[in-house]
Parts: sequence; C-alpha cells; structure tokens
Amino acid sequence: MTLRLHSPHDREILALAVPALGALAAEPLYVLADTAMVGHLGTPELAALAIAGTLLTGSFTLFNFLTYGTTAQVARLHGAGRQREAGQLAAQALWLSTAIGLALMVVILVLSGPLVTLIGGEGRTGDLATGYLRVASLGLPFALIALAGQGFLRGVSDLRTPLVILVIANLVNVALGLFLIYGVGIGFIGSAISTVIAQAGMGAAFALALLGAPATSRRPALERIRPLLRIGGEIFVRTASLYASFLVASAVLARVGEDSLGAHQIAFQLFVFLALVLDSVAIAGQVMVGRALGAGDAASARAAARRMIELSVAVGAVFAVVLLGLGGVLPHAFTSDSRVIDRAGEIWPLFALMQPFNGAVFALDGILIGAGDTRFLMWGMLLASLGAFAPLALLSLELGWGIVGVWCGLLALIAVRLATCGARFRGTRWAVVGA
Repeated sequence: MTLRLHSPHDREILALAVPALGALAAEPLYVLADTAMVGHLGTPELAALAIAGTLLTGSFTLFNFLTYGTTAQVARLHGAGRQREAGQLAAQALWLSTAIGLALMVVILVLSGPLVTLIGGEGRTGDLATGYLRVASLGLPFALIALAGQGFLRGVSDLRTPLVILVIANLVNVALGLFLIYGVGIGFIGSAISTVIAQAGMGAAFALALLGAPATSRRPALERIRPLLRIGGEIFVRTASLYASFLVASAVLARVGEDSLGAHQIAFQLFVFLALVLDSVAIAGQVMVGRALGAGDAASARAAARRMIELSVAVGAVFAVVLLGLGGVLPHAFTSDSRVIDRAGEIWPLFALMQPFNGAVFALDGILIGAGDTRFLMWGMLLASLGAFAPLALLSLELGWGIVGVWCGLLALIAVRLATCGARFRGTRWAVVGA
C-alpha cells in the first residue's frame, strides 16, 4: 500500500484524529505519571501498581463498548440526519454506564484481596496493591460515565470537548498526585486518591454533555438500551478476551519475579499509550465509516478507510524508529532498579518493531467497529487471544522463557489480528449501509 502525499479524505481524518489523539493520549498519561512517581518509591510499590493497575484498567476497559458501541450507533444516526434519536441514545448510555459503574465498584471493593492474590500479589506488594485497589475503585462509576460521554461526542464529530475535559482531569490528577505522595507524605496511596478526585470531576462533565443533547425523552427505556446491549455484548467478549491475555501476562510475570513484572509494567504502559495514540486514526475511522454508511455511501466509507490504514501504518513506523533509538533512555525515567532496566532491555526490540503492525490492526479495528461488524471482531479476538497468545505465555512460565516469551506471545496476538481483520476488510460484508 503506497502512502500518497495528499488524499481527499486527509483534511477530515486529521480534523477528527488530532483532537482524538490528544484525548487518547491524556487517558493513559495519568497511569504513566503514576508509574513514574510510584516507581521512585521502590520496586515493591511499582510491582503493586502493576497489579492494581492491571485490574483497574481491565475493570473499565471491559466496558469500553459504552464508548465504541455508542460512537458507532450515534455516527450512523448522525449520518442519516436523525439527531433526536441520537440524543435519546446518549441518555440511555448515561443510565447504563451509571448502573454498571456502581455495580463494578461494589464488586472491586468486596473482592479486592482475592483478585490481587489471583494475579500473584503477595507479601508487602500484595498488601500495597489491595489498598490501592480499594481506594481507586471509588472512581470507576465516574470513569464509565466518561466512556459513554466520549462515545456520544465522537459520534456527532465533537472531539474537542472530550479533549478539554480529559486534559483538565489529568492535570488535576498529576498535581494532586505530586502533592499527596511527596508534599503531604501520604506515599503510595496518594496516587489512588488523586485519581479518584480527577475521575469524579471528569464524570460529572461528561454527564452534563450526555444530558445536554437534544432528545424527545431522556427516561430509561429498555427498547433504547437494547441496541447498546447487543453490540455491547459482542464488544465486551472481544475486549474481555484481550484483557484476559494481559491478565495472563501479568500473572505469569508475577511468578517469574518482581524485576520482570516491573519491566513489563513500564513497557506495557508505553505499549498502551502508543496503541491509543495509533487509535486516534481508528476513532476517525469509527466516525467517518459509521456516518458514511448511515448516509448510504459505502464507496466513500471504503476509500476513507484505506487512507486511515495507510496513515496509521506510517505513524507506527515512526514510533518504531523512535523507540529503537531511545531504548537505553526511556526505562530510566520510570525506575532506578538496574534489574528492572535489564529486563526491559530484553524485550525492547520486540516492543519497538511491533508498532507498524499495531498501526494496521488498530485502524482496521476502528473501521470495523464503525461499520458495526462487532460479531466478526469478537470471534477474531477470541482466536488471537486463546489460540495464539495464551499458549505462548503459559509455555513461557513452564519452559523458563520469561518476559521475552510473554512478549513473543503479544506479537503473535497482533499477527493473528492483522491477518483476520485484513481479510475481512478486503471483502464487502462489513460495508452495510443504513441507519
């Protein structure tokens, strides 16, 4: 695929992707900031953050259908000119996200200890992770409302408002984190407190956006929630299988050693950060593909999608070059433990060289989500997670491959996703038109 210098879709892709890039980058920045602040408290604290962070990130990542499902359906309605129906869907997304968030908070509070043990946390590391998890779980309802709010605003092509809200929330989180951890001297748990406060303000802002959309009714209605649940169930299974892979990775490395788990935390959080940056083009794909198909223009949807894939692969290639050049520098920003830095160096080439493939995969993922082709994505992810990654990760523990074996498993997961999503895109079954 040749990257042309100009395309008729470039202007709109950039207009959507640039603010999406800022919003997506803001989301994991508070985790990266926490990793940097906590990493200098000590290796047990860094390992505890890896365990608690895996559980918390997974807790609301499993429900990212509140964003993706809402975006896909609102974009189609927006493209078909049915704005008040889109507003009704926004209200239903708010009620659904609030109910799920409260239930999830209770589950995490009750089961925090057993969940940490399941991941492999024990001793002081386990105690630290459990305390962090209990405090940080209070922010989950607000985090889920924020997911629904972002989904609606993306669907109506408003990506600037989410950017402003997320940037403010993350600045508050970093400032409070520094103050509580080092200024007041609360230490490790100060990171969790600052995150909850920032998420509360963020959730309130997105709730106002969801309730401000024009709609004939904002009352909870099962017939309006049902479409979200249908597409949400498929995205949930897709996301759950991906999250299960990350959970297995953390569980395996927790049993390999704290230095390997700490190195994984550093590389994996950077992996998530860069993946979300690449996903900014995928968000443009969700919006443009959904809107074009809603308006009945399958040809425009396919042409824009091809351009998004080209751009995303190019950005991934740039990331690969930069990461290879900074392999001896970046790990030192997160820890001073030489053992952790050595383990990070072992996987750094794999981490860097997978970035162009990540670019293609995330672009394809966004395109197919925008088209509502979530059933295919569900089965494709199950194949990649259970058929490719899980066996390699478990063999890594059994055969002593360590952190390198786990990251080879992640590379295999990306390869299977690229093969399946690429084959689907070359066909026509995903390009179904209509609201």
